[in-house]
Amino acid sequence: MASVGVASALVLNALNSNVAFFFTPTQVDAGEAPKARAFRVGGLVKPGSLRREQMTVRFVITDTARDMPVSYNGILPDLFKEGKGAVAQGRLNAQGEFVASEVLAKHDENYMPPEAQHAVDVAHGKSGK
Repeated sequence: MASVGVASALVLNALNSNVAFFFTPTQVDAGEAPKARAFRVGGLVKPGSLRREQMTVRFVITDTARDMPVSYNGILPDLFKEGKGAVAQGRLNAQGEFVASEVLAKHDENYMPPEAQHAVDVAHGKSGK
Protein backbone atom coordinates (compact mmCIF):
# COMPACT_ATOMS: atom_id res chain seq x y z
CA MET A 1 0.00 0.00 0.00
CA ALA A 2 2.84 2.38 0.82
CA SER A 3 4.31 1.87 -2.64
CA VAL A 4 1.02 3.03 -4.23
CA GLY A 5 1.15 6.19 -2.13
CA VAL A 6 4.76 6.88 -3.09
CA ALA A 7 4.02 6.24 -6.78
CA SER A 8 1.01 8.56 -6.64
CA ALA A 9 3.07 11.30 -4.99
CA LEU A 10 5.77 10.98 -7.66
CA VAL A 11 3.20 11.17 -10.48
CA LEU A 12 1.48 14.21 -8.95
CA ASN A 13 4.83 15.92 -8.42
CA ALA A 14 5.82 15.30 -12.05
CA LEU A 15 2.49 16.63 -13.32
CA ASN A 16 2.72 19.71 -11.10
CA SER A 17 6.23 20.52 -12.34
CA ASN A 18 4.99 20.41 -15.95
CA VAL A 19 2.02 22.73 -15.39
CA ALA A 20 2.40 26.11 -17.09
CA PHE A 21 0.31 28.77 -15.38
CA PHE A 22 -1.21 31.64 -17.36
CA PHE A 23 -0.35 35.31 -16.79
CA THR A 24 -1.29 38.51 -18.56
CA PRO A 25 1.38 41.01 -19.66
CA THR A 26 0.18 43.26 -16.81
CA GLN A 27 0.73 40.47 -14.27
CA VAL A 28 4.19 39.70 -15.71
CA ASP A 29 5.08 43.41 -15.53
CA ALA A 30 3.96 43.43 -11.87
CA GLY A 31 6.35 40.56 -11.09
CA GLU A 32 3.65 37.95 -10.51
CA ALA A 33 5.05 35.45 -13.06
CA PRO A 34 7.62 32.84 -11.98
CA LYS A 35 11.26 33.68 -12.68
CA ALA A 36 12.60 30.14 -12.98
CA ARG A 37 9.62 28.25 -14.44
CA ALA A 38 7.81 28.12 -17.74
CA PHE A 39 4.46 29.88 -17.91
CA ARG A 40 1.97 31.10 -20.49
CA VAL A 41 1.36 34.69 -21.49
CA GLY A 42 -1.55 35.70 -23.69
CA GLY A 43 -3.50 38.53 -25.18
CA LEU A 44 -3.58 40.14 -28.59
CA VAL A 45 -0.70 40.24 -31.06
CA LYS A 46 0.05 43.95 -31.26
CA PRO A 47 -0.46 45.27 -34.82
CA GLY A 48 2.82 46.29 -36.47
CA SER A 49 4.96 44.30 -34.03
CA LEU A 50 5.63 41.15 -36.08
CA ARG A 51 9.27 40.85 -37.25
CA ARG A 52 10.89 37.82 -38.88
CA GLU A 53 14.63 37.18 -38.64
CA GLN A 54 15.26 33.89 -40.47
CA MET A 55 13.66 31.26 -38.18
CA THR A 56 13.24 33.64 -35.22
CA VAL A 57 9.99 35.57 -35.01
CA ARG A 58 9.56 38.56 -32.72
CA PHE A 59 6.21 40.10 -31.81
CA VAL A 60 4.45 41.80 -28.94
CA ILE A 61 1.59 40.32 -26.90
CA THR A 62 -0.63 42.97 -25.32
CA ASP A 63 -3.57 42.93 -22.94
CA THR A 64 -4.13 46.55 -24.06
CA ALA A 65 -2.75 47.81 -20.73
CA ARG A 66 0.80 46.38 -20.94
CA ASP A 67 2.95 44.90 -23.69
CA MET A 68 5.22 41.83 -23.56
CA PRO A 69 7.97 41.33 -26.18
CA VAL A 70 8.09 37.72 -27.38
CA SER A 71 10.62 35.81 -29.45
CA TYR A 72 9.92 32.41 -30.94
CA ASN A 73 12.24 30.18 -32.92
CA GLY A 74 10.06 28.15 -35.24
CA ILE A 75 7.12 28.26 -37.59
CA LEU A 76 4.06 30.09 -36.34
CA PRO A 77 0.60 28.51 -36.61
CA ASP A 78 -1.21 29.31 -39.88
CA LEU A 79 -3.88 31.24 -37.98
CA PHE A 80 -1.38 33.50 -36.19
CA LYS A 81 -2.05 37.13 -37.17
CA GLU A 82 -1.48 40.63 -35.84
CA GLY A 83 -4.47 41.99 -33.96
CA LYS A 84 -5.71 38.50 -33.10
CA GLY A 85 -5.55 36.43 -29.90
CA ALA A 86 -2.54 34.30 -29.10
CA VAL A 87 -1.00 32.47 -26.16
CA ALA A 88 2.73 31.76 -25.88
CA GLN A 89 4.37 29.30 -23.51
CA GLY A 90 7.97 29.80 -22.40
CA ARG A 91 10.19 31.75 -20.00
CA LEU A 92 11.48 35.25 -19.42
CA ASN A 93 15.11 35.85 -20.31
CA ALA A 94 17.48 38.19 -18.41
CA GLN A 95 16.46 41.13 -20.65
CA GLY A 96 12.75 40.71 -19.82
CA GLU A 97 11.86 39.26 -23.23
CA PHE A 98 9.55 36.24 -23.23
CA VAL A 99 11.26 33.37 -25.09
CA ALA A 100 8.47 31.11 -26.32
CA SER A 101 8.78 27.37 -26.84
CA GLU A 102 5.21 27.16 -28.18
CA VAL A 103 2.73 29.60 -29.72
CA LEU A 104 -1.02 28.98 -29.97
CA ALA A 105 -3.38 31.02 -32.15
CA LYS A 106 -7.13 31.47 -32.44
CA HIS A 107 -9.22 28.91 -34.31
CA ASP A 108 -11.59 31.10 -36.31
CA GLU A 109 -12.88 34.66 -36.56
CA ASN A 110 -15.08 34.29 -33.46
CA TYR A 111 -12.64 32.42 -31.23
CA MET A 112 -9.88 33.74 -28.99
CA PRO A 113 -8.05 31.41 -26.57
CA PRO A 114 -9.85 31.71 -23.22
CA GLU A 115 -6.66 32.87 -21.50
CA ALA A 116 -6.18 35.63 -24.09
CA GLN A 117 -9.82 36.75 -23.83
CA HIS A 118 -9.52 36.86 -20.05
CA ALA A 119 -6.34 38.98 -20.32
CA VAL A 120 -8.11 41.52 -22.53
CA ASP A 121 -11.20 41.54 -20.28
CA VAL A 122 -9.10 42.11 -17.16
CA ALA A 123 -7.18 44.94 -18.83
CA HIS A 124 -10.48 46.61 -19.72
CA GLY A 125 -11.78 46.24 -16.17
CA LYS A 126 -14.41 43.65 -17.02
CA SER A 127 -14.93 40.89 -14.52
CA GLY A 128 -14.01 37.48 -15.84
CA LYS A 129 -13.49 34.10 -14.32
